Amino acid sequence: GKLTMAKIKAYELRSSKKDAMLKKLEELKNELGQLRVAKVTGGAQSKLAKIKVVRKSIARVLTVYNQTQKQKLREVYADRKYLPTDLRVKKTRAIRRRLSPEEKGKKTMKTLKAERNFPMRRYAVKA
Repeated sequence: GKLTMAKIKAYELRSSKKDAMLKKLEELKNELGQLRVAKVTGGAQSKLAKIKVVRKSIARVLTVYNQTQKQKLREVYADRKYLPTDLRVKKTRAIRRRLSPEEKGKKTMKTLKAERNFPMRRYAVKA
């Protein structure tokens, strides 16, 4: 198969469009397939060494693609009341179920009445 240029850089991918990225992904996957065929048929050493580079490039494209997709989704859901589960903060299950600071600070009617009716006593201390 034909040889594509050197390793792809993530920052270069970030500026490219969705369909361009998918096209790049297709090209890389085809190239990887050809390299694997070369491996089976006893290809040149340079081709075998290229397999790793191509695999990492595929990973790079997918990573950038998925990150941009998620970023777009975040923008879409920014001003909605509910977020999809995968866009919410992860934390831990226990932390997610914890009372919010507002809920924590709330007092019962009984406590409020007690505080209102029995304020802290002030004592005049002789110096």
